[in-house]
Amino acid sequence: MMGGGDDLDEAFRWLCDKANGGDFLILRAHGDDDYNSYVNGLCKVNSVATLIIPDRDAAQDPAVADIIRHAEAVFIAGGDQANYIHFWRGTPVQDAINQHIASGKPIGGTSAGLAVQGEFAYGALNDPDDSELHSKEALSDPYHNQVTVVRDFLKVPQLENTITDSHFAKRDRMGRTLVFLARIMQDGWSKEPREVAIDEKSAVLVEADGKAVVVGSGRGAYFLHPTQAPAVCQKQVPLTFHGISVYKAPAGARFDLSSWSGVGGSTYVLSVEQGVIHSTQPGGAVY
Repeated sequence: MMGGGDDLDEAFRWLCDKANGGDFLILRAHGDDDYNSYVNGLCKVNSVATLIIPDRDAAQDPAVADIIRHAEAVFIAGGDQANYIHFWRGTPVQDAINQHIASGKPIGGTSAGLAVQGEFAYGALNDPDDSELHSKEALSDPYHNQVTVVRDFLKVPQLENTITDSHFAKRDRMGRTLVFLARIMQDGWSKEPREVAIDEKSAVLVEADGKAVVVGSGRGAYFLHPTQAPAVCQKQVPLTFHGISVYKAPAGARFDLSSWSGVGGSTYVLSVEQGVIHSTQPGGAVY
């Protein structure tokens, strides 16, 4: 799981190793095949290919799902996760990716390709101007029309009951992610959701047993877990939400998704009072 920005050779080599020399497939909704030469230069695999699935008609093509089923490793590129959800959800493509995962084959993604890996995901669906949802507007109104959270797109073991996010510290996404967690609880989807949020130039490499290591030159990863329901989470009212535990994991730190505990990082607590975030870190630092 890569947080976006520059691709990490170490992360791609790790995913290639999990392919056991088989076929490495990059999925995207738009773009080109630049990843092919990059991955071929890093890895010894049987083949590297890019499959662009740009609309729902393409996602309904049986040949497309068949290509996915024959891959040993799947990597979902960056872009706009709204396209993945609009174009692929409820199609044979979604089924094929989930069959790939269920069979124990490895999956990876960066940026939008990371954002869709959790059971819960920011859908970016109500965004006609293609403008990003920012923390300030989300905190001021948890039911802002751009606060769209979806669920059950992908079914990745160890990411059940979890939302994933990318470009985290670089784009100051802490506020909006706290709103996502509050909404998941307020809307009755989960009493204790979790979050894996990864910064640019960082990646979290997760083994099948849930044990993970953080790599890269970015700020690393943040593992969030609310300890109580939001106090105030309603339309057009700033969020009030207390007791969010955060484990900050820099490069080299390890984290166990099964036990939700880590080594090599640090723990702090966040709270939101009328749309303003407070932190127990020195100086009130949020990241």
